[in-house]
Amino acid sequence: MSNRRWWLKYILAGAFAVFALIFAFHPLSARADFGDFAGDTDYGGGGDYDSGGWSSDSDDYDSSSGSGDFGAGDVIGTLIFIGIVIYYLVKGRENKSTKRKGGQPAGAAVTPDGMLMPMSEYASLDPNFNEAAFREHMSNLYVQMQQEWHNKDIEPLKPYFTDAYWNQMDRQLDQKRKAGQTPCTERIAVLETTPRGFYQSAGMDHIVVRMRARLVAYVLDDKTGKVISGDMNREKFMEYEWDVCRKSGVVTGAAGMQTVSCPHCGAPLNINQTAKCPYCDSIVTLVNEDWALNNIKGVSQQTR
Repeated sequence: MSNRRWWLKYILAGAFAVFALIFAFHPLSARADFGDFAGDTDYGGGGDYDSGGWSSDSDDYDSSSGSGDFGAGDVIGTLIFIGIVIYYLVKGRENKSTKRKGGQPAGAAVTPDGMLMPMSEYASLDPNFNEAAFREHMSNLYVQMQQEWHNKDIEPLKPYFTDAYWNQMDRQLDQKRKAGQTPCTERIAVLETTPRGFYQSAGMDHIVVRMRARLVAYVLDDKTGKVISGDMNREKFMEYEWDVCRKSGVVTGAAGMQTVSCPHCGAPLNINQTAKCPYCDSIVTLVNEDWALNNIKGVSQQTR
């Protein structure tokens, strides 16, 4: 076996060792609140910055010089190079799809005011719409969402979500189940629930809601019980944008959250679009007649 192949084995073995060490001492951040918006890095403030990753100019390698055999210095240099590349790949994954403002990643862009009609005009579509009751319902739903996310079972939330968004969140939660992680949120306080305006699309009415909350958020490792992300003693101030929708033409009080009986076992059910009967596990589906959560954006996080 040539010296080149002999050293190559050591390079590959060393690369795997470096890779394992980096992940051991620099684990990927895990997020705790519903939808994974609360993490170790604050976001959503300041001015733009250049988020470009590591780069280096290197001299071309002249394959005609020398015998082509690797020396100990070459191995060490290669391992250092591989380690740096892996490190910045990890950092890039943590900051994926973010730009920084004033040293913090930017949060999601909120829906421009110009795309929304004022809530005062919604009365012409639904004279019975009660904004105070709507706000209370959204606030209570937020708290319930955090609790079910912690339980790693969001089946009870299905009546309050569109099917597409519920399926997306359940797949996301399944990653935590498989990873053996438990998201925890405590001392939850909803600080603001403001309907910013509404729009109509594809036969649906949508209301865009600014949601602000305070909570303590952290993630536990199921095997060790240790905190792997977040802080049990520091509060996070979160801002989200919710998009909730229902079928156009529905009037509050005329339909609302429907109470029906399970066609399979006759048990009473409170369902919106799709729900699982708690008695016989049958899936019951209705046309969407009440407000359902269609999407969430993470706008900002400040840890104090």
